[in-house]
Amino acid sequence: MNYDLIIKNGTVIDPAQVIHARKDVAFANGRVSAVSDEIPTSDAREVLDAEGCFVTPGLIDLHVHVFYGVSHFGIEPDPTCLARGATTVVDAGSAGADTFPGFRKYVIDVSDTRILAQLNISSQGMLTQEIGELENPDYADVGKACQMIEQHRDIILGVKVRLTRESIVGERAKMIPLHRAREAADAAGLPLMVHPQDAWCESIDDILALMGERDILTHCFHDMECGILDENDRIRDSVHAAIERGVIFDVGHGAGSFSWDVVQKAMAQGVEPTTISSDLHIYNIDGPVYDLVNVVNKFLHLGMSLDDALAKVTSIPAETILMPGEIGTLAVDAWGDAVIFELREGEFQLIDANGQARTGKQKLEPVVVVKGGQVYRQRHTHH
Repeated sequence: MNYDLIIKNGTVIDPAQVIHARKDVAFANGRVSAVSDEIPTSDAREVLDAEGCFVTPGLIDLHVHVFYGVSHFGIEPDPTCLARGATTVVDAGSAGADTFPGFRKYVIDVSDTRILAQLNISSQGMLTQEIGELENPDYADVGKACQMIEQHRDIILGVKVRLTRESIVGERAKMIPLHRAREAADAAGLPLMVHPQDAWCESIDDILALMGERDILTHCFHDMECGILDENDRIRDSVHAAIERGVIFDVGHGAGSFSWDVVQKAMAQGVEPTTISSDLHIYNIDGPVYDLVNVVNKFLHLGMSLDDALAKVTSIPAETILMPGEIGTLAVDAWGDAVIFELREGEFQLIDANGQARTGKQKLEPVVVVKGGQVYRQRHTHH
């Protein structure tokens, strides 16, 4: 037996290799072992027939909240991410320097989902809804953040800061957290991820001024203050300039950060998201987000091609987190993560963060998830 698993007869879409063709994919020892027109089934322990389906690399979600049981946002990663096709996820600041070791020990290290993280500049991370993590500016501790990054360089990808005034950032702190997050990220040589809406500043121009190549502006299509559109609904000059500099514009749909109106106006002016992510957490898992695939379906509804939409949840996020060739692709020797999707036709309700509904005509639905070269079978389900 050369292979643990072969997926046969599917249409492979792998944007990293510019493949959109009928191929067989074989897995061995946790990795992709072969991709070709015909792989004999006699060679494998398990064979899946993906006739009429799409076969993609495991999806990558650059923005989730999976510090279950500690952060008020936290959900369990395996049933909500992995089981729905997101084999690699990045937790966007649920934990800070005071809570990260527990996040690693009790969630990251024991989950089947591959979990990486942005470290919150607030040392407590995102604990409660009642008091924001930056109500007191003293929580934005550069030294502690840098120390924690050094201890966990293998999984901490950058520094996260949330800037929403009042509810997250107190008046004493104003824009201090952004500057401290920048300082910590620079000291560590890592990118910054910013949640910009309703910040204590004039406009998003002030935030983007501190952002450069590989920094991530998440929630890029929210419709609150500090958005990407000016008062005449034109894309701001600072946004075009940031895109030129290589700032990553990430969807981060969430419960309040995705407006049909804003995304359509932006795309009509040629501004697409660099990456598609869910911001999946306890307050949107039962709608309007549900999972990463549902956010992809919204972009298919907006007219994005299947290959482009899938690139924004596979090859592009893999490049963003400096793991091309390892994840987000079915290249030989990449990690053996894959999803078999059906493309279903019909009428599907797609709802944005403001409750605005659109009717989609097609949707991707994951039917089998492969993680580490094996079919992922959920051990238990409970919400």
